[in-house]
Amino acid sequence: MEITGVVERTTFQNEENGFTVAKLTRTDSKDETELITIVGYLSGVKSGETLRLYGDWIDHPAYGRQFSVDYFETVAPVTKEGVEKYLGSGLIKGIGPATARKIVETFGLDTLDLIERQPERLQEVPGIGPHKARRIIEALAETKKMRQVMLFLRGAGVTTGLAGKIYRFFGNDTIRVLQKNPYLLAQRVPGIGFKTADRIAGLLGRTDPAAPERIRAGLLYLLGKHSEAGHVFAGLPEFAEEAATELGIESTRLQAEMERMSRDKQVVLDENRLYLPALYHSERGAAKKLTALYKHLQSKITSYASQTELTEMSGARFDVTSGPPQELKTGINYSKVTDEVQERITLSPEQKAALALAQHEGVLVITGGPGTGKTTLIRSLIRLYQEQGLKVVLAAPTGRAAKRLTEATGLPAKTIHRLLEFGFTVGEAGYGRDEKNPLEAEAVIIDEVSMVDLPLFYHLLKAIPLGARLILVGDEDQLPSVGPGTVLRDIIASRVIPQVKLKTIFRQARESQIVTNAHLINVGRFPKVNKAKDFFFIPAAEPEQIVDEIVRLVTVRLPRYLNCDPVEEIQVLSPMRRTVTGVDNLNHLLQKVLNPESSGKPQIHYGGRIFRLGDKVMQIRNNYQKMVFNGDMGRITKLDPEEQQIEVSFSEQEEDRILYEYDELDELVLSYAVTVHKSQGSEYPVVILPVTTQHFLLLQRNLFYTAVTRAKKMAVLVGMEKALAMAVKNNKIEQRNSRLAQLICEYGEGGPWRPDSTLDSGTHVSS
Repeated sequence: MEITGVVERTTFQNEENGFTVAKLTRTDSKDETELITIVGYLSGVKSGETLRLYGDWIDHPAYGRQFSVDYFETVAPVTKEGVEKYLGSGLIKGIGPATARKIVETFGLDTLDLIERQPERLQEVPGIGPHKARRIIEALAETKKMRQVMLFLRGAGVTTGLAGKIYRFFGNDTIRVLQKNPYLLAQRVPGIGFKTADRIAGLLGRTDPAAPERIRAGLLYLLGKHSEAGHVFAGLPEFAEEAATELGIESTRLQAEMERMSRDKQVVLDENRLYLPALYHSERGAAKKLTALYKHLQSKITSYASQTELTEMSGARFDVTSGPPQELKTGINYSKVTDEVQERITLSPEQKAALALAQHEGVLVITGGPGTGKTTLIRSLIRLYQEQGLKVVLAAPTGRAAKRLTEATGLPAKTIHRLLEFGFTVGEAGYGRDEKNPLEAEAVIIDEVSMVDLPLFYHLLKAIPLGARLILVGDEDQLPSVGPGTVLRDIIASRVIPQVKLKTIFRQARESQIVTNAHLINVGRFPKVNKAKDFFFIPAAEPEQIVDEIVRLVTVRLPRYLNCDPVEEIQVLSPMRRTVTGVDNLNHLLQKVLNPESSGKPQIHYGGRIFRLGDKVMQIRNNYQKMVFNGDMGRITKLDPEEQQIEVSFSEQEEDRILYEYDELDELVLSYAVTVHKSQGSEYPVVILPVTTQHFLLLQRNLFYTAVTRAKKMAVLVGMEKALAMAVKNNKIEQRNSRLAQLICEYGEGGPWRPDSTLDSGTHVSS
């Protein structure tokens, strides 16, 4: 069956395969207002386009009558209204709805033909001068080239956004490059996976499953998936078996190609482990530099107090595997300085121990849960080092964590990337600070270390000069980093680097049920929810009831009760993206009530999502060129349909106002609700968390502990008591392949490394 119509809007689009649900107004019907639902693989289709569709009607059990599309073709609009909508859909940069209306009013049905053949006549349109006309003509030429690529890729199910990225990467050479080796897509273009590249290769006649370029691309893709799951390496032979099955080839062909890749330095084969080269060098390099920093001060000791004196002075027990303290740079007696710092604030025994160790250790790890005084200790350490004449620098993994550190200490703190002066030179990414140009610092304090992945940690260590002190502060019970590795847990597990665990919960913190319940959850006990002022559990049995209650809490109950801003001060967290109580559905509902559609408020449909001026959004992958990173949150402060750009402000600073082209919007999602993983390192006045057995795969203790500890003033859990009990009891920790603990032990001359109960924290080491 054949029908024709104009695409009104896209309601859903799968970014991976291009499956689309859209609304279409039929132009071949007597009823010119007939709006129907179309479904099918419609990647590349945009609002305003006129399509000729071939398929059949179906009756969906939940969504009713739909037209299922087998294939389609784009046709030129046949009415002035259609031409206007087509031009104003964002198809051509520089032409938005208002400009499209003026162009059609000037040229009528001849508009598209005239733009194609005589674009210089655009200057006849009121409001379009020579400069704007030239920009539109350039955009038309670029669009024409890009449309050729889009048509080329459409059959392979590549979405509009990804096609734009491909074209931006390869430009006019796109088709030639893809015909030569389509697997370059998976290796070079962010967001393009091996399966998409493989599909394109098949359409181009590349059907040999054992082709060397296919095997290499497949292996790199699967290793990348292991890295995305947090692993530093893949264990053999399990990985080889998985890869052979996934690629549909014999294991002997796979093994031969793997060895060739190793000789070509595309991968690293290390006994029964397979690494991406960057991760291999990061792991070994981090272990070497960390132990070098640790041992350097020990070799410089000129006067010291005994271990017994240190212990008596601190009034606490702590494990010290290092030698005695170094003579201070200024010649100040370290015990006198520590006493002076302690006089100004009451410190716990563990905090005193940390201060004592911090004066003579090259590297020190400080861990502790909420309310145990990590921030107070950081302030004391800063004061101590400053009185010794040491230059102190502070950093944290995320912008929010760095801002919080600045507010808590009064000293400027930067993200680790900015501390290392990350940037682009001639299109290539690089760090301005490294072993050749180290940081000008004598004491480096890093907060929220549990969030730091292995590659970033290695780059940080390279930039720290020998002789400087490194203080690593974090909470080992939080979720691990989004990127590969378990840096903090591995350092602790090595038992080489001195460490202090803060256990004393201060009186002010004990008054908070958020703090006390977080500690209860962390030891496997059900939180106390009666007579609390800042921690509440609201029972709800069904997922729909949970969602309804969350929407009421965000929009009415909590803003009225706390007199707070529902967008800026309330954050909904969820363990999962999918399901009724997942992030995607919650964002859809919360956007409707917190930032509803209105005339005069620009918006854009992209991949089944709507981005609207004022929306709260989050970056979901590292973009080193823009200097925005996975988990950064901001607000849409400008949206320009004509220029096809949106501006997101990630902070009040001018440098944090970032422009996105429309084809870059797959890097952004709405963030009225975010996953617990994405909330790491952030702190919100109010946190709301759905608790349901729908999330049974992620009902884990450390996940709920992380979620609760994100709340500063109030935490509200909504859902099923049974689900919360399941989460609290489940102490299963995500296992990741890493050898960092073992290598630290070897390089630190700590003797043979032996796994013990410490590794229950989530590190798996292959011997």
